[in-house]
Amino acid sequence: MHLVRTPRVFKSRPTRLVAVAAAAAATLIPMLVMSSGAATAGTYHRPKPTIVLVHGAWADSSSWSGEIARLQRDGYSVDAAPNPLRDVSFDAAYLKDFLSTVSGPIILVGHSYGGAVMSSAATGNPNVKALVYVDGFAPDTGETIGALSGADSIFAPAATDPTSVLRLVPYPGAAAGAVDTYVLTNLFITKFANGVPRRQAAVLAASQSPASTGTFGPFPGTPAWKTIPSYYVLGTLDNAITPDAQEFMATRAHAQITRIKAGHLGLITQPGAVTNVIERAAKERG
Repeated sequence: MHLVRTPRVFKSRPTRLVAVAAAAAATLIPMLVMSSGAATAGTYHRPKPTIVLVHGAWADSSSWSGEIARLQRDGYSVDAAPNPLRDVSFDAAYLKDFLSTVSGPIILVGHSYGGAVMSSAATGNPNVKALVYVDGFAPDTGETIGALSGADSIFAPAATDPTSVLRLVPYPGAAAGAVDTYVLTNLFITKFANGVPRRQAAVLAASQSPASTGTFGPFPGTPAWKTIPSYYVLGTLDNAITPDAQEFMATRAHAQITRIKAGHLGLITQPGAVTNVIERAAKERG
């Protein structure tokens, strides 16, 4: 009698490998999915703050063109706020209303007189996360920009003889004794805009926005730099607000100081350096 043997079936090595891989996948995939989900849930990307720029006296928002282009390139929303240049109280109230229309966190940047305006307008606004002064005034209660410019400022002689520095022009509806002012052309080109190519400085001198003598009045209320973190870009060649005067204000405000080799219009001659400070404030405080 012949015995019939049932052939034994051997799984090939590839078949076993597939089975092992399938089992491993069944175990690992849920773990990976859970891990991925946990990472996603734990990752939060804050929206970038809005950068609001405030120009100074005898200027307009085009002063910020270099910074605006760079900030927009880097994905920031930017507003160049109007500055009427009438007096600190009026201009600050105007800026305060403007800021109330901006949602979310704000990095507020002010050049020269714009620094005084933002110092008032930002007080009590929880959306303003940082102040960035660019050769800017950071006054305390009752102080004037004239007194804070420095003894060697090109504007110092205006205290006794305004016409030695400024052209005075009447305007309708002005308060008693108030007039519009323009920096004398030669002084503007050689001292106010030092570092700017002469032809460009001449264009800026001819296109000045007038600042009322009301802007020279005392600072009202409590300045925002007492409660909001501050940054300061200090032009070491500034003739309008002397470096020593800037150092005093920046130190008093406990600001992070960045010094650049530039005159009063460093925002025009060195927009990259100014933008870097603005973006640092946005990343650290925004």
